[in-house]
Amino acid sequence: MSLPHFLASLSSARLSAVVVCLGVSVVSTAMVGAAESVSADSKNSEVIWPQWRGGSQQGVAPEGDYPVEWSEEKATRCKIPGSGASTPVIVGNRAFLTSGIDGQNHLLGVDIDSLKIAFQTPLGDDRGNKHRKGSGSNPSAVTDGKNVVAYFRSGDLACCDLDGKPIWHTNLQEQFGEDTLWWDLGSSPMIVDNLVVIAVMQTGPSYIVAIDIESGEVVWKDDRMVPAPEEAAQSYSTPLATEIDGKKIVAVLGADHLTLTDAKTGERLGTLGGFNPGQEKFFRSIASPVITGNVIVCPYSRGATLTGVGMAKLIEAGDDKNAADDAILWMRDDVGSDVPTPAARDGIVYLVSDGKPSKGKLSALSAETGETLWETSLERIRSSYSSSPLLIGDRLYVTDETGMTSVVENIGGDAEPKLIHANEVDDDEQFTVASPVPFAGGLLLRTKGHLYKLTR
Repeated sequence: MSLPHFLASLSSARLSAVVVCLGVSVVSTAMVGAAESVSADSKNSEVIWPQWRGGSQQGVAPEGDYPVEWSEEKATRCKIPGSGASTPVIVGNRAFLTSGIDGQNHLLGVDIDSLKIAFQTPLGDDRGNKHRKGSGSNPSAVTDGKNVVAYFRSGDLACCDLDGKPIWHTNLQEQFGEDTLWWDLGSSPMIVDNLVVIAVMQTGPSYIVAIDIESGEVVWKDDRMVPAPEEAAQSYSTPLATEIDGKKIVAVLGADHLTLTDAKTGERLGTLGGFNPGQEKFFRSIASPVITGNVIVCPYSRGATLTGVGMAKLIEAGDDKNAADDAILWMRDDVGSDVPTPAARDGIVYLVSDGKPSKGKLSALSAETGETLWETSLERIRSSYSSSPLLIGDRLYVTDETGMTSVVENIGGDAEPKLIHANEVDDDEQFTVASPVPFAGGLLLRTKGHLYKLTR
């Protein structure tokens, strides 16, 4: 199948249900700002939500007792200083997030039980924001349960222990070239084995780099210089880790291409282009792909297209571009997501559309065929969506930019999906781009100024 026209290959598909989705500095002492002196509890250091889209990178919460209804009166919150948009990551009773405070990048640790800030560690100069939705602290941190790695628009990349003590600190832009993104950095780091992997896709030097989490030293670097015009060369998506035939793979979508790289060596194993056949100059990509099984589902074209790719077939194709096209399993030009990254589980992909014609539309699709399984629209479609959906059991949680979280149930069964609650938080300034995340006993939601703890 050839990709270049993005014609929907599912022309005969019909809805089965339509209802109401250079250097490293090693630091020996912590530079911890004024905060509560609370040490991380080693016996409660279960890794609950290690990175932006969770342990599986599919936006799926572990089993637990989570709230479906809340309000400002029921929620508790703490003030988060400074400016940041990163989604929290969680180890045990501690949440980690980033913020620009008084001109400095900071990694913050928040005790979930008490909602007190345990530490705030400065990690270089904050570059601030260009876009009203952004900040210098957009990327989410990532943790292996022992270390927490934070990444900032300034290029600063630092590893701290769970109490905020810096272990090493480097700056990717000083090593590999300045940031040329038109807007604010959005790609989060991820961990595969003992490596922190970061993708930099921009106008000019672009690359994927893997850094040893213990030492901060570069292990490999893949110069990802693929052809894409102007802003289309720029991407804000996050790398994914997967395994194909026993080999760990790093998958990256952006700059009009999908690439698969050997996670151990940095060798490029597969490249698929053609996501921008019209060579549109402004097709920057924001939403990350999602993997379920052997299929990677790629949102593109500013939310106008969605493509399913067989990763094993793409690796088999090697450098043969025609054979690479055969890895395309299906493509749709009638559904997509521009900013929110889809969630996925058991071969089904769940997405919320945020484009003007279909804002607030939820869809569930088969990852293997691209067939729409169901669609529904949320109650308040005038709001924009930047948060990514969260799957919890048979429910989908979707947060809009005002902080209202819609809970839709019956998403995977025979019954029709339905909206059961639309929960608001009355924040001082109602603006949310971070995604809701689970902890042992509830959910955390970061807004512009606060971190909310939501429980039953």
